[in-house]
Amino acid sequence: MMAEKKSLDSEYFKKVYEANDDPWDFETSEYESKKYEATLASLPKKEYENALEIGCSIGVLTELLAKRCKQLLATDVSDKALEQAKKRCADEENVTFQKLSFADELPSNDYDLIMISEVAYYLSPSDWESSIKKLYKNLAVQGNIALIHWLPIVHDYPQTGDEVHHSFARVMEGKMKNVFSSRAENYRIDVWEKLVIS
Repeated sequence: MMAEKKSLDSEYFKKVYEANDDPWDFETSEYESKKYEATLASLPKKEYENALEIGCSIGVLTELLAKRCKQLLATDVSDKALEQAKKRCADEENVTFQKLSFADELPSNDYDLIMISEVAYYLSPSDWESSIKKLYKNLAVQGNIALIHWLPIVHDYPQTGDEVHHSFARVMEGKMKNVFSSRAENYRIDVWEKLVIS
């Protein structure tokens, strides 16, 4: 049996952002812009009270998401990305930013939306599973977790988009229900709702 690939660390992302201010072309890519549109359309509630975005990068999705949230905490592991995100969202008074390493650090609060767009496959399968349980604890009843991930294999990444979504479904069986699921050519979106468990 092959050894599990380790989660990618902050040093990996530091190098990525040193090489390019917008390494995934979030600002200019038509693919990203259509995916953001589909992401926002997939959210079942018009407005969220208290949202958490994990891996906000340079804040392109953050700025759009802010329009749907009363409070939004956007987090990333990269100082450089967070600086750009803060500038982009300077007019969004409901957005705060925090440097956090996903898996190791998760802010504890009661969120009614947790956005995980293109980040979970940077974690090893075991780190992702333990993160799912922590996220669930920090989610309000009937709150949503949105998972959006690229599907083609990237050799650097410990997991694929499908692996991330499948393990989430397995770990959360009986605790959350899938309320939205769609699959485009290169990415998939799944939105989950925390069940009321008596």
